Amino acid sequence: MDVAGHLQSTTNSAVYAAGDAADTPGMALTPVAVFEGKVAASNMLKGTTTVPDYDGVPTAVFTIPELARVGLLEEDARAQGIDLDVRYSDTSGWYSNYRIGETIAAVKILVNKTTNTIVGAHMFGPEYGELINFCALAMKLDLTTRQLKSMTAAYPTVTADLGSML
Repeated sequence: MDVAGHLQSTTNSAVYAAGDAADTPGMALTPVAVFEGKVAASNMLKGTTTVPDYDGVPTAVFTIPELARVGLLEEDARAQGIDLDVRYSDTSGWYSNYRIGETIAAVKILVNKTTNTIVGAHMFGPEYGELINFCALAMKLDLTTRQLKSMTAAYPTVTADLGSML
């Protein structure tokens, strides 16, 4: 269904749609449908025109190892004129992966040099579907890489590796 940004039908003002029923810029993911549904319901009940915020929505493919991403692809970030610092790490030999016998893992994090914030992250490794959530949160809250690095995480977890990935 064709909906305006605030999820109201463009042809019938009494109808709102979210998730698979709506043609929105959000990804066809369950969590996106959930927050779209909350926004649509709020707009219906309150008579408001709040638009869902799709920034920082991560995706993951639960293969072995996991493949996860959030934000922009490198080519899209460059096309937008973002001054990028591409931080690539082959993490296959890192202890957090070694301890569970995983031999394939890598991360590419795209950082805006001007703001020192993450604009995209691409991860392939064990438990990286969970780790991508930290990058998504950082993007949502405009945290700098310095702020992320200041976090002390439980060790030896993949989250403890995030500071070294940045």
